[in-house]
Amino acid sequence: MTLTETAYAKINLALHVRARRDDGYHELETLFAFVDAGDTLVARPANQDSVKTLGEFATDIDDPMNNLVAKALGLLPRTGGIEITLEKNLPVAAGLGGGSADAGAVFRIVEHMHGLPDDWRERASKLGADVPCCVRSETTIGRGTGAQLQTVACDLSGVPVLLVNPRLPVHTGPVFKAWDGVDRGRLPDGNARAIALAGRNDLRDPAISLCPPIARLLDTLSATDAWLSNMSGSGATCFALFDDIAQRDHAAQQIAELFPLYWQLSGKLR
Repeated sequence: MTLTETAYAKINLALHVRARRDDGYHELETLFAFVDAGDTLVARPANQDSVKTLGEFATDIDDPMNNLVAKALGLLPRTGGIEITLEKNLPVAAGLGGGSADAGAVFRIVEHMHGLPDDWRERASKLGADVPCCVRSETTIGRGTGAQLQTVACDLSGVPVLLVNPRLPVHTGPVFKAWDGVDRGRLPDGNARAIALAGRNDLRDPAISLCPPIARLLDTLSATDAWLSNMSGSGATCFALFDDIAQRDHAAQQIAELFPLYWQLSGKLR
């Protein structure tokens, strides 16, 4: 039996940072959404667990047996091993939750092959605050560190989306450290579209201070036909949402001409 799972790219349509916590984490309110593309994991039953990594960004991650794919395998009880080949299509340290998405895909693979334990959410949380959300990869609200999930009326499924990254890694820790500590208010109420339109990303300015090309990229995206554009997570990936595919593809062409070396991905929201 061979299983293929997509580790769907995660984007934060809104990200409100409310406070620094004593444990080093931050109180967040965020609207998670997922693109219908990302890394690819191919899994087969085996005598013991193994992870092989290939793809454009394979060399940008840690030792394969020490990444989140291997760690996720190690957290889940099973009766046999699993051999996984990870095709790393998403840039690393990019605000797309790539490692968390990979781990979420592992949970789905184990679910198909062996089933998940009742406490899978707690196990997922041990790998990272956004891993529980990535297991189901559905539009949802995250609170606390991001692991406390709340359902939201999703009216964005199928919306065309463009992701662009300047191929500059931006690590989460320094961006949070650069946040000014000002609580600018709670996440808005409403459905996903309303929250996205009225929300903000409080890590945007801190990320720009560490990676200035983000600012020009955001200005360029805002000049397209997108009805919403912003930075995802702690950066440096930026996203733009469109009413139709033609608008998205035209914007993608514009971006490619202006920033020929930038990474980009076109898709739809799940």
